[in-house]
Amino acid sequence: MKYRIKHITEYLYSDRVTHCYNLAHVIPRDTLRQKCTNNRISVNPISAAVSKREDYFGNIAYHFEIQRSHKTMIITASSEVVTSPQHAALDMDFGLTCREARQLLASDHSYETLMAREFMLDSPMIKVFPGIIEYAAPLFEDDRPLLSAVNELTRKIFRDFEYSPEATSIATPLVDVFQQRKGVCQDFAHLQIACLRGLGFPAKYVSGYLETLPPPGQEKLVGADASHAWLSVFSPTEGWFEFDPTNDCVAGEQHIITSWGRDFSDVTPLRGVIFGGGDDSNLSVSVDVARI
Repeated sequence: MKYRIKHITEYLYSDRVTHCYNLAHVIPRDTLRQKCTNNRISVNPISAAVSKREDYFGNIAYHFEIQRSHKTMIITASSEVVTSPQHAALDMDFGLTCREARQLLASDHSYETLMAREFMLDSPMIKVFPGIIEYAAPLFEDDRPLLSAVNELTRKIFRDFEYSPEATSIATPLVDVFQQRKGVCQDFAHLQIACLRGLGFPAKYVSGYLETLPPPGQEKLVGADASHAWLSVFSPTEGWFEFDPTNDCVAGEQHIITSWGRDFSDVTPLRGVIFGGGDDSNLSVSVDVARI
């Protein structure tokens, strides 16, 4: 599939901002199953300084600085991406068992496995707690294929938790999400990652976009798409595999990756420091994902 993506972020401040420094993760990255063929970012007011770099996780980090006074800031990221299915999305009942995966994670000293181990640790927004391990452990029997168990956990979270944008915020602790059984895609990705890490499997947070198709007979609404989150789990000698607990599916061609990290804090679409701005600000985000 080939997609054209427009991601618009607008800030309205109650008082003038005199100076700001910003970091954005809005440029789709190249992976084994996708390639960003074109990208352009525009900022209003015009940036005084702009730079791009590859961060620790291999994401494209876009830095910009605005030195002129302003009460409105608009960032527009336009991209074109070609995507393909995951390389082994249909082989979940084969491959390494949970026991074999744990053994290899402990004994395999290949570069890929060693680098994956850091995604077994707690991170700023994902802390493993006893209840989360008890919730997932029955699915991960020693002789069960790992990917099959992960797929069943994806389905369990989808079934047990209610999608509710009003129930949580970015700052809601994971233990609260678990107790109230409500949240959004960020929460569900964090939850499944915590389950996997607690059971000894590397898992990372994936941020990006998801093409949302309208009901039959209705036109697709511009801005109806939004930033999305899912996760990727590592199976030694087999690689990384992506799952989407919000939609109870294996991530496919409609899942477009911008960045990945330990959790949301590593891949925030836009963050920064401002001087001024008053006591109140309003944020609006519009994302449109269109098939070419």
